[in-house]
Formats: sequence, C-alpha cells, structure tokens
Amino acid sequence: MTGPVVLGAAGLSIDDVVTVARQGGPVVVGEEAVEALNRSHSVATALIDGERAVYGLSTGFGALADRYIPPEQRAALQIGLVRSHAATVGEEVEAEVIRAMMLLRAATLAKGFSGIRAGLVHTLVALINHGITPVVREHGSLGCSGDLAPLAHVALALTGEGEVIDPDGKRVPAADALRTAGIAALVLEAKEGLALTNGTDGMLGILCLACADTAGLLAAADVAAAMSVEALLGTDQAFLPELAALRPHPGQAASAANMRRVLAGSGVVASHLVADTRVQDAYSLRCAPQVLGAGRDTLDHARTVVRRELASAIDNPVVLADGRVASCGNFHGAPLGYVADFLAIAVADLSSIAERRIDRQLDPARSQGLPAFLAADPGVDSGLMLAQYSAAALVADCRRLAFPASVDSIPTSAMQEDHVSMGWAATRKLRRVIDNATRVVAIELMTAARAVELRRPHLPAPATAAVVAGLRQSVPGIGPDRYLAPEIDRVTGLVRSGQIVAWAESVCGPLS
Repeated sequence: MTGPVVLGAAGLSIDDVVTVARQGGPVVVGEEAVEALNRSHSVATALIDGERAVYGLSTGFGALADRYIPPEQRAALQIGLVRSHAATVGEEVEAEVIRAMMLLRAATLAKGFSGIRAGLVHTLVALINHGITPVVREHGSLGCSGDLAPLAHVALALTGEGEVIDPDGKRVPAADALRTAGIAALVLEAKEGLALTNGTDGMLGILCLACADTAGLLAAADVAAAMSVEALLGTDQAFLPELAALRPHPGQAASAANMRRVLAGSGVVASHLVADTRVQDAYSLRCAPQVLGAGRDTLDHARTVVRRELASAIDNPVVLADGRVASCGNFHGAPLGYVADFLAIAVADLSSIAERRIDRQLDPARSQGLPAFLAADPGVDSGLMLAQYSAAALVADCRRLAFPASVDSIPTSAMQEDHVSMGWAATRKLRRVIDNATRVVAIELMTAARAVELRRPHLPAPATAAVVAGLRQSVPGIGPDRYLAPEIDRVTGLVRSGQIVAWAESVCGPLS
C-alpha cells in the first residue's frame, strides 16, 4: 500500500477498491470533498427550511413520494427508512464485499451531490478504518433504487443499531462496536437516510473484486491450457502471431502470446513434430486462445463500465452544481447487471473448455498414450477420475448460473419501481462462477502436471517445469490413490493467490 485512498471528485480506481476491501487500506476524506459536501448541504438545508415538497427531503419514498412530511417528522422519516429497509435475509455476505460497498458509498457521497453533512461521510470512513463491518445478508436487493436493503444495514450501523462484525471478527451490537472505537453514533437529518441507501455500491463493489479476480484467473487459465497442450502432445503452431493477426481481437493475441511463451523450449512439444501424423489438434487445445481471448475482451468491457460507474455520483434526488435539486434514475443498475451477466458467461465458458482438456488427458483413447485416468496402476487405482467429476459438476453449476439475471425484472413498491435491474443478483452469481472456474483451472493444473511428468524422458518447457516443481511443494505426483479433496483446495489457493502465474513468469517473463 502506497498511501491512503483519498475520497474526492476524481473518483476511485478498481485497485483502490480491492486494496481497501481486502487489505484494510486506510481511507481519508479530501479537503475538496469536504468543501463540496458543505456546499450541497447548504442548498439542501435551505430547501428543508422551506415549505415546498422536495422528494427525499420533505416527502415519503417510492410509492409514498406524494405524501408531504412536516418538519417535525423528518428525522423520524429518515431513521424509519433505514430501519424498514434493513431487511436482507439468508447467508451473510462476505466482509470484503461489505467493505467495498461502504467505501463506494462514501466515495459517491464525497462528490458533493447528495445534500448531506460532511460528518456523515467522516463517520462512514471511520467505520471502514476501524475495521467495523455491518452484517448484511444475501437476499434483499433488486438493484432498483440501487442496493437499498444491503446499504440500509450499513446506514443502520452508523446510527448505532443493528449488528456488526468487530475488528476481532466477533458479531456484536453496533452500539458496542462504535463505543469501543470512540465513534459517535449518527442522528440522521433530512435526506441522509435516503442518501446512504440509494446507490449501486454493492453490485459495483462485487464487480470491482470480480474484475481483479478474473484477470488473475485468465492468466492462470492460459498457463493451464498451455500445460495441457504439452501434456497431450499438441502443437504450439496454432498460436503463431501471424495467425492471430488474421483475426485482430486483442484478447486472442494476448492469450496466444502467453501460451507460446509458456511452451517455449518444450522438449515434449519438439519430440513429436516430425513423426506425428495428426493434422491438427482438438478444439479445446487449438481454440484455447480464441475462448480465453474472448474472455479477456469481455473483461476489458467490464472494466470500462466499472470505471465509468466509479466516476459517477449515484443518488436521487441530487443537488446539481447550479443549486437545483433534481430527481433522476441514475441509481438503476442496468449497466452493471448487464456486464456482470456478460462476464459470467465468459468465465463459465473458460471453465467449460478447461474441463474438456481435463477429460481428454484422462481418457486413454484420446490422451496420446497416457495411462487411464493418469492412475499409477489403472484398475487398482482410479487416479484423477473423480477430480474430473468434480470439474464437470462445477461446470454444470457455472452453466446454470450463466443465465442472465438482468432480464429477470420484477415490479416492486406498488408499481412505482416497475422495472428493476437485478444487478445485485447478477454480481452475486458472478462471484460463484469465478469461484467455480478457479477450482476447475486448479484441477486442470493438477491433471496437466501429472501428465507432463508421465512424458519423461522428454522434458517440459522451462516455464511448465517451474509450475510443476512449484505444485510438487504442495501436492505429490503420481502414486497410489490418496485423499484428493485437500490437494484440490491447496492448488485452488495457489491459483487464487497468483502463485501459479508467478512460477511461470519467473522463467518466461511477464504474461499479459
């Protein structure tokens, strides 16, 4: 970490979000942000003191927006909104997602278009910096007015109500955690309950984390695919740059270049170039750069959408720079829902083609001379037979999850919110697809490493050899059948951490 993440008009980067969410990086509110907050708050205060009905300041919410709320009831309106909207159910959401959501809500409020006090943002930042994480559950957001229900749990914690996870990982009442940290609980003023809950920050936070995870997964998938090509006595000639240039998708070129780099100097590939009578490899080998490259291009599109959202101020109503207060629909999560669904499709297909390579290496009819299931004594031993079953089950789950959530709108709030984005659902299932695909790639690496070792005396590429040597520090090679589940978990951790790619890069240089 090079320094604190500063909230202001410039917005955040994906790396900023990952740093705060996963590494506990510190956050500060910039002076520019404080000035912007004070300006918009003064506009909101003037409107609050007037008699004109302004949505969010002096009216009800959603389908109740037509009801005028007198001044003496407006504080109750805000805390009532937060309490009633903190209605998520199901399993608890991961701490890193909630921290990302808190950071992003603070960032959008700090741009100064919400009419709230600077102190509210300072309090939200204090929770982040003290490691206090509100408890949020899985279900409740439709991505309509953003992530209302998940954000309401965050807002509730700011007032000293609800439950949080403290810095020691214990579930405690929010009031106790605030008291221990020396943070004063907020008493919400007009507009502030709505401003805290009306944003796309949950789905955006998940997408930021997903973009980071997918980038690492794609690089690991290139390494795994290259190892499988080597293990199956495939050729690297299909990955030549002049072939990629005939179809100028940048992701394809990058993936093909990675696979060539990993396979450079392979004695296994060289061993069959003359005597091999096969004309071309199966699609799962030959077309790996086309599939993984399309995933890279999809990721690039997702990053573009995420960067635009990170530069946005999401609220309703908003206080414009000229002092007007205007209602809008910027909270609608369609851009994020669409791209989350798109990325889930690409990652699901990554897992699908990887599973086909696993299966090919285990089948003696197609593996170019490898023992059945890469078993030490086929028949007595089952080898990696059931590892492929697990990969197939994960792929099947990915395919189910690849159905787009963003087309599944359902009306709410007495038909006031009659079209919703389902962006939260799209990003939640994207996380699961990425997790599944990471496990499939881990199984492919285990399979290819064992297969490459069985090609001796022909030597693998130096980069491949480095990956196999690294894997052997955590999981043994071929031998009598043993308990596989812990080995799959260990290799999955190596894929997630980036260690697999690091081992390859230590020999072949940086991969795209």
